[in-house]
Amino acid sequence: MRQLKTLLLAVTLTFSSVLIASTNPEDPTSEFSKITVNIEKFLKSPNFDVNHEMKANVTLTLNKNNELVVLCVDSEDDKMEGFIKSRLNYKKVAGSYSTLKGKFIVPVRITTRG
Repeated sequence: MRQLKTLLLAVTLTFSSVLIASTNPEDPTSEFSKITVNIEKFLKSPNFDVNHEMKANVTLTLNKNNELVVLCVDSEDDKMEGFIKSRLNYKKVAGSYSTLKGKFIVPVRITTRG
């Protein structure tokens, strides 16, 4: 009886370690890439004239509803700052991003077409 319990315990430990090792957690980098694709779509076709390259660093986070929340836009151009806030703030992104937590800084560049 004692050997049976020991064997059962060994099989259980082996099986549980195989299950733990086979889990495939989401890669945060790929999740962030998906979000940047969404951000690019939201920022297409600015509603103002772009006559020079404009850059900004956007600090944002995701709320529990998978909505982008713009915390800060670091830009020298007020038009660009307002444009980014109006296009990104509280926009829902598709998918589930459970591993992404905290603040993110996303560099944004708007260039002239030509």
